[in-house]
Amino acid sequence: MNDTERVNIAMKKITIADLMSIEAYESQRPAIRQAIMEHKKTRRVPLGPNAMLHFEDYMVMRYQVLELMRVEKITGDDELAEELDAYNPLIPDGKNLKVTFMLEYPDQLERTERLSQLIGIEELISIQIEGHDPVYPIANEDLARSTDEKTSSVHFLRFEFTDAMIESARAGANWLIQSEHLNYQYSSGPLDLEITQSLLRDFA
Repeated sequence: MNDTERVNIAMKKITIADLMSIEAYESQRPAIRQAIMEHKKTRRVPLGPNAMLHFEDYMVMRYQVLELMRVEKITGDDELAEELDAYNPLIPDGKNLKVTFMLEYPDQLERTERLSQLIGIEELISIQIEGHDPVYPIANEDLARSTDEKTSSVHFLRFEFTDAMIESARAGANWLIQSEHLNYQYSSGPLDLEITQSLLRDFA
């Protein structure tokens, strides 16, 4: 698969025609799963000790839909269409990146305490292309995931970039990801080349 084909796949939306029968998926699942695990390594960025950014795209979302079909035994077109309506918005549109942001505290008591201290963190995550202002996300467009008492451990973020930012990124500018929340101040960057090359395919 060449770079143009990868870009086209990264930005397209999933249709029912892109899926396969549960039986066909079962037979190909080990190979598909291995390929997706390798792909995800280039789409995942840790931020400090307890946060992870998962950059979503067509390949990851299609895999998740196939897994859902397998587990839930979904075969009808109407049911599949409903799932695609939920998953397609997580695929980048050409000038943005779509991220599942996860706060990871294995111990339940610590998780409860920390989530109460991190209210609003989802709006204080930034991605900065060298030479440009940081980009802050549009968070949780489907529903609110923070209350006055605590934030959620999972947030869905959309980062919108200008043409100039994308041009600089393509020219090799460094990427920096930061959390600016007073109770969780960490940065990650410059990002590895393998990751930035993968993310660049999300841009038209």
